[in-house]
Amino acid sequence: MSHPPNYDAIFSGVIGKEYEMLKLICPLMTEMSRLVGETASCYPAKQAILNVVEIGGGTGITTLALLTSRNDLHVTSIDNEPTMQNQAKQHLNAWNEENRLTFNGLDALSVLQTMPADSADIVASAYTLHNFEDNYRSEVINEVFRVLKPGGQLINGDRYALDNINQHTRMIQEEVRGYFKVLTGINRLDLLEHWLVHLFSDESENHVMREGVALEQLQQAGFTDINLSHRMEVNALVTAVKPH
Repeated sequence: MSHPPNYDAIFSGVIGKEYEMLKLICPLMTEMSRLVGETASCYPAKQAILNVVEIGGGTGITTLALLTSRNDLHVTSIDNEPTMQNQAKQHLNAWNEENRLTFNGLDALSVLQTMPADSADIVASAYTLHNFEDNYRSEVINEVFRVLKPGGQLINGDRYALDNINQHTRMIQEEVRGYFKVLTGINRLDLLEHWLVHLFSDESENHVMREGVALEQLQQAGFTDINLSHRMEVNALVTAVKPH
């Protein structure tokens, strides 16, 4: 993993404890956020300011990866969890004051449905789509396709379950062992409980985002150039393009 030399310093300084704790518990999640920003940095500029829609901004880790990836984008960060979004507002206030960042506190589908067609250059997300129930996720994907400009790109760093269920289960078992090792080591049983309860939701039948199904869903929505890369255990980066 090749990081800019000041990458962790920037994030530790802005996001602080949230970033450090996430790096400790789930280092691959912070790496996926970095990759989302890095991928956005390679998007060809077609006008002075690129319009980026972020689904599920959380505390701002992926938002910051996007904002620091290049200077010619404006991010609309969507998250309907006020506790997390309030932290992001505090952390990223400087970008908000520079009019490079706007927050929206409604749910993703509601916001996307109000956006004009062909209005976003990039729709980016990390660790949000897998939280959606299947039907809701399908509606969101269709709206993302509608909202993107022709040539626009979806960038998602997320949990993409392996199609091989036995292999996937072994990976989840190793993930749980990691939670126990790290969180019992720092005596944070409260966080251990939180992550295990959340993992049961992630792996439930109506939530789990199986790789083959997810990529087929993008194709059915109309996307082309669909690519899954940087597979790291159950995590992967998926990109897709709305054709011209």
